[in-house]
Amino acid sequence: MKSFKIALAQFSPVVGDIDANVQKMIDQANEATKQNADLIVFPELSTIGYRAEDLFLRPSLTKRSENAFKALSQVKNIVMVFGFVNQTEDGQRYNSAAVMKDGQILGIYNKQNLPNYSVFDEKRYFSEGHQHLVFEYLGHKFGVLICEDVWSLPTVQQLARLNVETALVLNASPYEVGKPQHRVATMSELAKQLNINLVYTNQVGGQDDLIFDGTSFVVSNSGTVATQAATFKEELLIAEYEIENKAFKQGSIAPALDTMAEIYQSLVVATRDYVTRSGFPGVILGLSGGIDSALTLAIAVDAIGADKVQAVMMPYTYTAQISVEDAAEQAKNMGVTFGIAEINPIVNSFMQTLYPFFGNSPADATEENLQARSRGTLLMGLSNKFGNLVLSTGNKSELAVGYCTLYGDMVGGFAVLKDVYKTIVFELAKYRNSISETPVIPERVITRPPSAELRPDQKDQDSLPAYDVLDAILYAYIEEDVSQDNIIAKGFDKDVVEKVIKLVDRNEYKRRQGAIGPRITSRAFSRERRYPIVNGWKPGI
Repeated sequence: MKSFKIALAQFSPVVGDIDANVQKMIDQANEATKQNADLIVFPELSTIGYRAEDLFLRPSLTKRSENAFKALSQVKNIVMVFGFVNQTEDGQRYNSAAVMKDGQILGIYNKQNLPNYSVFDEKRYFSEGHQHLVFEYLGHKFGVLICEDVWSLPTVQQLARLNVETALVLNASPYEVGKPQHRVATMSELAKQLNINLVYTNQVGGQDDLIFDGTSFVVSNSGTVATQAATFKEELLIAEYEIENKAFKQGSIAPALDTMAEIYQSLVVATRDYVTRSGFPGVILGLSGGIDSALTLAIAVDAIGADKVQAVMMPYTYTAQISVEDAAEQAKNMGVTFGIAEINPIVNSFMQTLYPFFGNSPADATEENLQARSRGTLLMGLSNKFGNLVLSTGNKSELAVGYCTLYGDMVGGFAVLKDVYKTIVFELAKYRNSISETPVIPERVITRPPSAELRPDQKDQDSLPAYDVLDAILYAYIEEDVSQDNIIAKGFDKDVVEKVIKLVDRNEYKRRQGAIGPRITSRAFSRERRYPIVNGWKPGI
């Protein structure tokens, strides 16, 4: 034998659907065998999917795992390395990998390094493993690692000291901006440093707020990337190892996405998988003629198809005619079902009902919020009647400072732009237009000043700093944990900084009630930034 082949099964498991996942794994293993692969490596916890959360604690999981092993034992003529939950007789539960050939278990590895930060809480579910798994096959020495293990230098060093030539790494590594490139660069340096080959297989697809980008790869012990799978796509990647040269043969390397393409595709994948796997026939959203809803509409169409998307324009007294025109134009451009529903009667009815309570009190945000809540109620009514999921269209900048209305524009089951700052929204809209023969988002939607259109001649910047300034302050405070005083020291206006941070701190209650949305940063408003709603913390140092 002059060479052997390893298949990397970059696929998208459905969390909890063990039978379907296992069947998909069998199909991939059979396909890999047809391509003369000798081994196939699946992602972390591939049988149940990641993040399964408290499904890991279900009493019947042991029986379901046994059934998965029985089904996988039917696969012949290829070594399978796959992830599963290992519940031992002594009551311990491990995040594990099995090595199986022709129905025989050659070894089981228990993950040694359990992440318990950011979006991870594996110590809630699993015990730590304490032993390496090393096996020889085809005259080659393999070791097995699971995700966080490969980021622990001592753990990988131990494998290298055992003379392991190739580490098979099973992963469910969530996406965030720049993470695919960071993984490859870090693993390349590690492989070169320890003189070890790394076969890195990653999960792909959306799961609740998490997105998995795939981007599986093989790095030779020289630090060279031998082959790399596409980002955000399922793929069976084949890597060939030349025994005589003791190196992986140079294979195909999928082109890297630029930043905006990467973010856009991540949101498309997240929306597609959330909607389809939740069983919704389609989606509905309020199309205001503004840039946030315009971008959300484009993402929705690219995710599930125009025939499954409904857009509703809901004008009121303060809605500009060009907003109606732009919404209609985009809906036509994208081929979605479109309708216009005037909310004047709804708002007026609310005002008449509330007049005995309001009396002659001067108008304020209350009247503005009634408009937003009328729209939210209308969308939810259509959702209830026809079963489509309401997409919330707000962005991270608005959510950060509370520039949004509870039970109004925040209504919905999935907030596509929840982790996307407003300045990035503009860039994503330009990107989406750039990949079509003709722009799908009207140009003036991108160029005109943003407005909620809840009062005469309203502009966002009447209430907020310019978005480039606002986002810079928010990024420092939220993503980097820079204190108020230190942000001011960077040269930002003191009053502006104090106002923005006060808004962020006082609107935690709104964020807690907002819809789930895809995570693309390391400090999304979910598990990664957990602040008490009621607290006496004073901003400053």
